Amino acid sequence: MLAFLITVSMVAWVASFRIVERGPRAQQVAAQIISIVTITRAALTHSAPDLRRELLFDLASNEGIRIYPLEDTDQIDPPPDSTIMPDLEREVRSRLGNQTRFSSKVNDIGGFWVSFKIDGDEYWLMLDRDRVDRSSGVQWLQWAGIALVLSLLGAMFISTLINQPLSRLTAATRAVAKGLRPDPLPETGPTEIEEANRSFNQMVNDLQRIESDRAIILAGISHDLRTPLARMLLEVEMANLSDDARTGMQSDLAQMDGIIGQFLHYAKPTDTSSFEKIDMSELLETVIQTAERQVDVRIHAHIAPNLHTMGDVTELSRVFNNLIENSRRYGKKEGDDFTVIDIDCSSRQDKLLISIADRGQGIPEGEIDRLLRPFTRLDVARGQANGSGLGLAIVSRIVKQHGGKLRVSNREGGGLATQIELQLKT
Repeated sequence: MLAFLITVSMVAWVASFRIVERGPRAQQVAAQIISIVTITRAALTHSAPDLRRELLFDLASNEGIRIYPLEDTDQIDPPPDSTIMPDLEREVRSRLGNQTRFSSKVNDIGGFWVSFKIDGDEYWLMLDRDRVDRSSGVQWLQWAGIALVLSLLGAMFISTLINQPLSRLTAATRAVAKGLRPDPLPETGPTEIEEANRSFNQMVNDLQRIESDRAIILAGISHDLRTPLARMLLEVEMANLSDDARTGMQSDLAQMDGIIGQFLHYAKPTDTSSFEKIDMSELLETVIQTAERQVDVRIHAHIAPNLHTMGDVTELSRVFNNLIENSRRYGKKEGDDFTVIDIDCSSRQDKLLISIADRGQGIPEGEIDRLLRPFTRLDVARGQANGSGLGLAIVSRIVKQHGGKLRVSNREGGGLATQIELQLKT
């Protein structure tokens, strides 16, 4: 935009300059031509006839002035087409006579030609065209090109000054989105940038304080809710109840404890500074061995060896356990006594791909996005079961905090497939 405005202003300035200086320039060039013609005519008139040849040679070699006799058979082209030519012709004819002629080419010889008389004989005086039109279009283009380059350099400098604070703000925003705490932004510069950086720093501090308060609240909730649950479990064990009643109450209390645990896991922040290099192949093998102890689960696994990533072992184990448990609950094929789960772990370029799929009924395509929201359970499509609806929401949250991507889709042939994409660490 800056370069465009400068270019437009230059074009307007050049046009205005040419209009304003046309008259004075025409008078100056006309005075020069009149002086040259007058002096040349006087020199030829008063010189000795035997010295005129040497005089013409000196004029041609030293001054670029050539004299030719004007013949009726001369092939004459129109005078140069320029903005000052009409004014120039008028000024010259007013001093040299109305019979003065002008041409841009005589007998195929280019230049600036003007006629004059000596004792009734007509002659041509030819000048180099540069002496009449000293400012060519190429010169104007050169000046315009220099101005355009300088304006582009200035625009790049100004753009850098403007974009640098915005780039810092963008990088800090991305760091906050990843759960990191960026360094405070400098509260200097233009008023708008200063206000934006100050507001961002205040927001980061508020978020940090909220995270600290939430950690304290979560610790309090865990203590205040699970302590009564522990007492209730003890009272159930010691109470004089039937086996069925005791089992039912223990199941209800265990379910309450599990729901509280899911709430706490979902609200718990992930400390990315504690991430370490994890052997994902070994971790999946351990999770699969634990899951296979359940009698109603059959797992078909294809785990590539020596695949590593950066993360938290406990959190990633929770991800895989939640997905396997979700498949165990909802992915049983009708008529089977157990749930078949397919687990695949492989790498592609710099990505680590983990797929966990069941062979159940799947879910409606329009409900896949809603399935990842907190407190969402699609009991109609996946079968009735108890739970808080936080299982897949916890998975999505942990995967995102690890810088990964989670994709949920219906499997071809039936069932639900969940694919996790993490950064491969070599």
